[in-house]
Amino acid sequence: MFFSITNSWFVVHHSHSSKNRHLFSPPLRLLLFLFICLLLFLPSAQGSSEGSSLATQPETSKASFSVEDQSQLAQLFSAWDTLRINTVSTPVISPNGQWILYTKRVRDMKDKDLRATTHIWRVRIDGSERRQMTFGHESCTSPAWFPDGRKFAFLSSRASDKSSGNAKKNKTQIYFMYFDGGEAWAATNHSENITYFQISPDGRKILFISPDPLTEEEKKKQKEKDDAEVVDEKFRMSHLWIYDVETKRESRLTEGQFTISEARWSPDSSLIAFVRRPNPKIDERWNSDVYLIEVATKKTRKLFSNPGPDFSPRWSPDGRFIALAANPHPKTSTWYNKLYLLPVEGGQPKILLQDFDRDFSTPIWSPDGQKIYWSTGDQTSINLFAVEVNTGRVQKLKIPNGANYSFYLSRDGQRWAWVHRPPLWPGEIYTADLNFQHPLRLSEANPWLKKEKKKFGQVKVIRWKNSDGQWIEGVLTYPVDYQPGKKYPLILNPHGGPSGAVLASFSAINQFFASNGFFVLQPNFRGSSNYGQEFLNANRDQWGIVDYDDCMTGVDYCINQGWADPEKLVCYGWSYGGYMSFWIATQTDRFKAISPGAGLPNLISMYSTTDIPHYLAWFFGTPWDNEKKYFRHSPLHYVKQVKSPILILHGAEDRRVPPTQAMEFYQALKDLGKEVTFVRYPREGHGLREPRHQLDRLRRYLDFFCRHLGLQPITEKKG
Repeated sequence: MFFSITNSWFVVHHSHSSKNRHLFSPPLRLLLFLFICLLLFLPSAQGSSEGSSLATQPETSKASFSVEDQSQLAQLFSAWDTLRINTVSTPVISPNGQWILYTKRVRDMKDKDLRATTHIWRVRIDGSERRQMTFGHESCTSPAWFPDGRKFAFLSSRASDKSSGNAKKNKTQIYFMYFDGGEAWAATNHSENITYFQISPDGRKILFISPDPLTEEEKKKQKEKDDAEVVDEKFRMSHLWIYDVETKRESRLTEGQFTISEARWSPDSSLIAFVRRPNPKIDERWNSDVYLIEVATKKTRKLFSNPGPDFSPRWSPDGRFIALAANPHPKTSTWYNKLYLLPVEGGQPKILLQDFDRDFSTPIWSPDGQKIYWSTGDQTSINLFAVEVNTGRVQKLKIPNGANYSFYLSRDGQRWAWVHRPPLWPGEIYTADLNFQHPLRLSEANPWLKKEKKKFGQVKVIRWKNSDGQWIEGVLTYPVDYQPGKKYPLILNPHGGPSGAVLASFSAINQFFASNGFFVLQPNFRGSSNYGQEFLNANRDQWGIVDYDDCMTGVDYCINQGWADPEKLVCYGWSYGGYMSFWIATQTDRFKAISPGAGLPNLISMYSTTDIPHYLAWFFGTPWDNEKKYFRHSPLHYVKQVKSPILILHGAEDRRVPPTQAMEFYQALKDLGKEVTFVRYPREGHGLREPRHQLDRLRRYLDFFCRHLGLQPITEKKG
């Protein structure tokens, strides 16, 4: 956005003809140069006009900003600011109910790699005595209290710290730390990373999950580069281990050709319920089942037979039942999970929530065993529900709107801790009584936002009717300092999934665009997850049809309301949002610029190269039986119709949507002579994790959109 004085003078100087170049003598030219510099560096006599659109301010040099302009610019939310957002998570209440442990992730903005680390904090239930407990260059996660409340355990790979003892270097281990403070120490010295753990209710043992180590022969073959792989023939499984707190010894609990992802102790510490599936391939998660194992004898039995996946087993307080989430439909996540209640000693399982038309996730038992709580997406919020075990009566609890997650119920069942992320502020740790009266914020993750007086655009839930007369909801983020009656550029941002949903909660990316003068529309089109089973399944065989209509009618609604300028429409999306962006580019010329990210324009080749082929099969069947259907719903089939400039972004190591998908569309547009740019991010999978890449993506979006709308970026320097 900014030009230096030297560059401005250079351009002016070389715009003269050779004849005019000698109108002034060298001394006069020097005086003229100094005079112009003086004028440029003088403070602006007239600040930015009140109510002027930041999105349409003329490009200017940094030196021409007044103090007021500089202050206003500092209050806006830049791409750099999106990386500065600290996040809190996993609150756990102490056994006596007086303290909460939680994690806080902070990025070191002075580090050359912009490294982020997670550490454990503690705070009293009344919000006092907030204190950081762990330190160092390595993250510390997954805090868990011992039953006596004197110490807690956590996961870390801090092998370089002196407190690590003999812990294997660069391997994630279980660490202990006294609640009163002091140095943490490594409890385990496992050969491989520990991915999950739980302390037994009696505090004497810890179960943990870890992948099998390579055999000596495998290590030798790797070293000699004689390591050809036969696809789907050999997998690295994860299994259950037990750590004895008193003897400090580890022992293996399970073996076999299966992998384990989760496990939970019984209340008497004698049994473990665990989730296993045939192998670690993500497409095998549909085949997960729950088993029981006796810790003393290693005797194992399958708890439940179900054609679909079973997960999140949770013991009732008396140990007689296990509540779990199960899906009766195999190989798809487009059906809501149900709550099953299984007698541990055998008998007919009880299905609760049979008529509950929302998803079910992880059960949370009340201490008296009379209720089960769970959180789930409900339109544009994540809400908390409860069901009475005996009657099946469902209750929706009154909690604040927005994203609510990581719920933890105190041992006495009288207090909640959770993370609440409202529309206009990043997530914070909260606590409230059982009925969520008088919620209290316990953390302060981002004090810099208030200190720097950052401005945010309003976030509202809007509704419109699609072409079939159905009501569709969406989340609309307003430009910062929005002026009623003024039309603004609009970004259409379809969500991923497609069975995801947009929440009315804080989004750093949306606020970045809001600070640059854009509306951002995010429709929850048909196929989104938070509106009932019929709505969720409405896009079967309908990709690019019903969802496209819901998006376009949403854009029309924003135009008809006088918010959006119909001549300044742009679009971007990621994953399924990338598919929608590709599709939109082939169906309309309304958008001045479109950026598909990690999208899938060719469903036929996608089926055979993605790591979740069965997911596609639920929507369309197999390509060899339904070739025309696959092609009909593939944006590549309509690539000749593209008229908008295209910016394609993709991770080079993406296994969910392989980068060859992007390459197919790029090559087609290139051969057709269309305007297209393809950016590939090294080392990145389906989502961008490296901070420099995240910055690059946002700045590319902004530059791309502004360039094709005839606007100037506000928060980012040009170049």
